[in-house]
Order: sequence, then C-alpha cells, then structure tokens
Amino acid sequence: MNVQWKGVFPAVTTKFTENDRLDIPAFLSNIEAQLNAGVEGIILGGTLGEASTLTDEEKATLVKETVAFVGGKVPVIMNVAEQSTAKAIQAAEEARKNGASGLMLLPPMRYKADDRETVAYFKAVAQSTPLPIMIYNNPVDYRILVTLDMFEELASEENIQAVKESTRDVGNITKMKNRFGDRFKILSGVDTIALESLVLGADGWVAGLVCAFPAETVAIYNLVKAGRLDEAVKINRWFYPLLELDVHPKLVQNIKLAEVCTNLGTEAVRLPRLPLEGAEREQVLAIIHEALENRPALPDFKKEKELISL
Repeated sequence: MNVQWKGVFPAVTTKFTENDRLDIPAFLSNIEAQLNAGVEGIILGGTLGEASTLTDEEKATLVKETVAFVGGKVPVIMNVAEQSTAKAIQAAEEARKNGASGLMLLPPMRYKADDRETVAYFKAVAQSTPLPIMIYNNPVDYRILVTLDMFEELASEENIQAVKESTRDVGNITKMKNRFGDRFKILSGVDTIALESLVLGADGWVAGLVCAFPAETVAIYNLVKAGRLDEAVKINRWFYPLLELDVHPKLVQNIKLAEVCTNLGTEAVRLPRLPLEGAEREQVLAIIHEALENRPALPDFKKEKELISL
C-alpha cells in the first residue's frame, strides 16, 4: 500500500493482559477508534508500543493482526529500533513479509554512532528493502542528531521518504523545507509542539495522546490544514495539559491511564515498567479528569463536506 506520509499517524500502545500476554481484542478496539477518527496511518512498535520489551514473535503478531484489521484503509508502519545493522535489516524484512506498508527507522541503539556510521546504517537498511522509510530524528531521547548534511547524503535513497521531526527545534522544519523542498515529508513527533509544526509546514503528526483522544488530535490537524487556526488553537489549549503527558519519562503509563479513562485501552504495562500509583497517579488522573469535564465540541468535518458538495 502506498504511504502518503501526511495526516495523523498514531504511535499506538501495545495492550497486555493481566498475565502479560498480548491483548489483541483491546488492541484492535483502539485501532478501530483511530480509524473512526480519520487517522491516515498506524505506527506499531515505537516507544509507546513498549517495543524494547516485545519479542520478535509478538511484533510479527501485531503487524499481522493490524494489517488484517485495517483491511487496506490505511498503511501500517512498523518501527525498527535495533542495535546492529544486520538485525535492523532482518527486522525490516520481517515487517515486509508480515504485511507492513512502511518503516519508521531509528538510528543504531545503545552505540552512539557518528554521522558517517549513522548514514551508512540508514543506507544499508534502505537498500535492503523496497518499503518506504521515515527516519526518526530524536536526539533528545536517542542521542543522535540527523543533520541536514546527513539528509543530503540520504536523499539518494528513494525509499527514504520522510522524517519524524522530534528535535524539539521547530525551526528545523523551515530549514528542511528551504533545503530540500518536498523531497522529504515532515511529520511532527512531539505532541506539545505539533500545532506549531503543522503551521510551519509539517505534513503530518506522529501523535501520542491520540491513543486516548483520537478525534481531538485529528480535529487539530484538519483545522490547521484548513487554515482555521483560531479553532485549532482553542482545542490545542484545552489539549495541552494532556499533551504534556507525552513528554515525560513515564509517557507510556500516562497515556495508558488516559486510554483507560476514555475506554480505549488497559493500564497493563510490561516490566520493568509499573503502573502509576499514589500521588503520581492521582496527579495524572486530575489532569485527565479536568480535560474530560471540559471536553470541547469538535467540528463535524464529514457534515461540512456534505454541505459544501450540495
């Protein structure tokens, strides 16, 4: 399936049962809510998906189940975050065989590769697969910055098509557009600056709180792209305390708790993570409950399109 690299792409959580097995019914229930809200793709096995705790077999199961469930409505993107080039190439091939439409590719894990090594790593994976690739540029969490000069070297690989922009420097969007035009699609990867990133020209949003609030996330994207910034800003201001839960070491626990409160998930996490408790849990719950009590009315985009077509 062709990947357009635009719109909202949820980085979905992985659901577990109480005995630490994959909870596929709960997982697919959330995927259904994402599709109903109008997302343009699904990303599996990211940080929110607790990828570092998943077995290869579990990753394969998630890809197969998601691909079958979405039935070609949106592309399914598998995250690749590995320590060696060989393992990354293997993971990319497994994702392709299991039906993924594209890859989100992180730099090498653990070892802090220099620029030359990082470019060689990305190129080796790209040359090993026909799948389109989105480079994940997140030097804050993963210590490696993919610079504009490095993207210049990567531009020769046609299937490296996009970047998840998580440098926290919104000016990087303008720099990328000025240097490369539309060669690389840009998707904002930080919830708290996604609106600003979209205004500056980002093509999409790899979102976190979308897992619990899909309709609101898609509404902000649609409003910005329609030039209705006042409406987008109003929803974003309501959303912001929730979005801050994504830029936190316990983002997985935070967002899973939000999913429980919106009936879109379970709170179970995989060790070494533990569910929130005590004052920490109450603080997060207070933010979620405050948001739910003041949930904004959203535009009915489907109805608006129908009226325009009359």
